[in-house]
Amino acid sequence: MLAVAKARFVRVSARKARLVLDKIRGKPVGEALATLSFTPRAAARLVEKVLRSAVANAEHNHQVRNLDDLRVVKAFADGGPSMKRVQPRAMGRAFFIRHKTSHLTIGVSDETNGAGRAAPTPARATTPAAGPTVPGEATPPAAPKARAPRRGAGRATKGAARAKTKSKPSRAKEKD
Repeated sequence: MLAVAKARFVRVSARKARLVLDKIRGKPVGEALATLSFTPRAAARLVEKVLRSAVANAEHNHQVRNLDDLRVVKAFADGGPSMKRVQPRAMGRAFFIRHKTSHLTIGVSDETNGAGRAAPTPARATTPAAGPTVPGEATPPAAPKARAPRRGAGRATKGAARAKTKSKPSRAKEKD
């Protein structure tokens, strides 16, 4: 069963929280807690509280007794609202300060078949240009899509671009 815990409006930016969440995603709960306790980031303490809450939710709501089977199947951080502040500076200027917040979500599950993950989407069928396929035959790989050239690609220098244009006759007078 999937048990989820959320912490909303946490005073850490989502970018910093994602660095910590990436380290525990997919790990068993015991290993994830050990990793968080030795991670020297402020977001690790906040993520640890949410993870412990998700474990407690699994124990209480779904009667999971063997906590060693729990794995972190979902762990992500969404951005929350920013608190806007103004810092006065010299000569009447004002610097804006944005205290970013985030919403942390952690899901734990005891199922080994990948519970909580989205079902894989089937690959799109490609029809070969040669005609119908015979069962058991391998289809040729599709050709990669041609990409548009990047801006400025192919131009080495300004001089090379000028050399490609028509040359103008020189103004120097020729002596006979």
